[in-house]
Amino acid sequence: MAHDPLPVANPSIVFREEFDDWALLFDPDTSESYGINPVGAYVWKQLIGSQDYSRLVDDVGSVFEDVPETAPEEIRAFLDALIEKGYAGYEAEQI
Repeated sequence: MAHDPLPVANPSIVFREEFDDWALLFDPDTSESYGINPVGAYVWKQLIGSQDYSRLVDDVGSVFEDVPETAPEEIRAFLDALIEKGYAGYEAEQI
């Protein structure tokens, strides 16, 4: 599989961990919040630009128990939702 980079977290988004590893993402520009489960919180913490998608999926399978076979599609949908909301995006490549 070709290198498939992860998006990078928008630095203006506030990440707040709650009970039982659930978390909230808050956009101070729009006052919108987005609740995420423990897997989503783990994925969010990985959005630092140093990992690729296939490695993230492998890591989720190592960190969490009972990961469904649909995890790659669910992780991709979560990342797409973050991008759509403006919570994450891709950095312009350096030339």
